[in-house]
Amino acid sequence: MAPIYLDYNATTPLDPAVIESMLPYLREHYGNPSSTHSLGKKAHEAVEQARRQVADLLNAQPDEIVFTGGGSEASNLALKGVAFAKLRGFFGRWSGGAHVVISAVEHPATTQPCEFLKRLGCRVTVVPVDGRGCVDPDAVRQAIAKGATLVSIMHSNNEVGTLQPIKEIAALTRAKGVLLHTDAAQSTGKLPLDVSDLGVDLLTVAGHKLYAPKGVGVLYVRRGVKLESLIHGAGHENGRRAGTENVPYLVGLGTACEIARRSLPAATERLTQWRDRLWDRLRAGLGDRISLNGHPERRLPNTLNVNFAGCVGSELLEKTPEVAASTGSACHEGRVTLSPVLGAMGVPPALGRGALRLTVGRFTTEDEIDRAAVALIRSALGGVSER
Repeated sequence: MAPIYLDYNATTPLDPAVIESMLPYLREHYGNPSSTHSLGKKAHEAVEQARRQVADLLNAQPDEIVFTGGGSEASNLALKGVAFAKLRGFFGRWSGGAHVVISAVEHPATTQPCEFLKRLGCRVTVVPVDGRGCVDPDAVRQAIAKGATLVSIMHSNNEVGTLQPIKEIAALTRAKGVLLHTDAAQSTGKLPLDVSDLGVDLLTVAGHKLYAPKGVGVLYVRRGVKLESLIHGAGHENGRRAGTENVPYLVGLGTACEIARRSLPAATERLTQWRDRLWDRLRAGLGDRISLNGHPERRLPNTLNVNFAGCVGSELLEKTPEVAASTGSACHEGRVTLSPVLGAMGVPPALGRGALRLTVGRFTTEDEIDRAAVALIRSALGGVSER
């Protein structure tokens, strides 16, 4: 019997409607979208339809949608593209290099490009978060007061689900003429997203978090924002990302965005219902043995990150094969290390080593929630020893 899937923040299964929409472009509509014959025109029309569907979900314009090979590439294009656009001078030397401001709980797709930019002479400022994983807009204000090119703060945290005050931060960056990027990979399809309302200049979407295939994503780029391309070649994506378009995957992504647009806000309400039901069941069975990580209200509707006191998360999951989920710690050579996100939030290591991320999704059922709670309670009370 397949395990109960509570790892939707890691990846989502493909929606059946997404699969069906892709099949014709895997079988008969195989043309290159850049070709001028009928097969090419059919593929081109499909790509542009997908672009409109993504734009509609984000309340953006189609020409502001840049297709990428995934969320990581989209965030890399945002960060490096803005920084490289400031590259001036002779013989590869930096003149007036970029200053990027990020938070202490960003995804590696943000932190690692920033480490790379630092090696090129860029400045990177990391602003802290509080115990709930929230960024203080005033900390961002102080950072950009020292001169900044780009602020990159994720819309929602992938581990604990905390939602960041992006609108408040956008007001600060706009006032200073600083660009704002947000990684919305986890938020897209779970919450309504309006790029105009948020006030962002760049936004990342990952297809496989949205019931679309892995290996496809989007970077929203507000009109007028200058980016240096990372992949050079022909003039695809208005010269911002070279490479023949992956038509079947883009069709699937477009369909996934259309489904998401039509399902909101009902999808948000349903996800919240299942998340809270799971939390209520776990608390009823374990009481003070569990505690919540992240903001109690301002978080993703599907995300429950909890500490199981006296347990090691990986051992708890090993004892609960009925449940597929993620841990908030890692075990290396007999030692348990806390995730950087929980560490930045100040979660005590003795507590955070028992953290699990339990995330529900579109295909989660009430019966699965109840069975998962019973299984986790049984394992937690079974004496999983703390190292």
